[in-house]
Amino acid sequence: MNPSFHLSPLLEEFYQQYLVDQDVAEFVRRTSVRYSIGTLERLASSGSRNARRGAVLALGRVADYHSNAVVGRALNDSDRGVRSLAEAAVVKIWMRIGAAAQQRRLNAIAEQLDDCDYERAARLAGKLIQEAPWIAQAWYQRGMAYFHLAQFDAAVRDCHQALEINAYHFQAASLMGQASHSRGDLVAALESYRRALRLNPSMEEVRSRLIQLQRTLKGHEPPAA
Repeated sequence: MNPSFHLSPLLEEFYQQYLVDQDVAEFVRRTSVRYSIGTLERLASSGSRNARRGAVLALGRVADYHSNAVVGRALNDSDRGVRSLAEAAVVKIWMRIGAAAQQRRLNAIAEQLDDCDYERAARLAGKLIQEAPWIAQAWYQRGMAYFHLAQFDAAVRDCHQALEINAYHFQAASLMGQASHSRGDLVAALESYRRALRLNPSMEEVRSRLIQLQRTLKGHEPPAA
């Protein structure tokens, strides 16, 4: 018998109540009292549909980067609801790495990106990379800044490094595709978009880009002899 069988019903009850009242703070409070991170990770992988949904929702609120692989794999869950929750959860988890001061710096860089101050974002991310080169999100953030500064080669390099560190970083794969496309490397863009969709099949905008790029490349093929 699946060891998660006896653990699922209570989590399912908590999740169903959340769907009714939309009180995520209460859902997290109740879940945290009864379930450890390790148990939530097991349920995210092997529980019932609603247990997986509840586990992923909870992990997105309480887990740190150590849960990245579990939530990253949930991006390919058979249930659309789990996939959607995993997409929202994993990007939060990517920010919860390193010391508290480093996490604050990641948030500060994100604010600069939101404010379109890309030069400052690139500088701040570069300083964090020098201090903690193992933080994939800092590489991605600098790659995003470089992309908006039209430094596409640098953006590709940083996104590649982010993926080397965090193999589930679908945003880095997508951005690498955009940067490759912008510098005219259509084949590399195609591969990056495919990689992004393997990591996160729910990225419909990336799927549209991929289809359009495939049509473009097909139109460039020489006629058959």
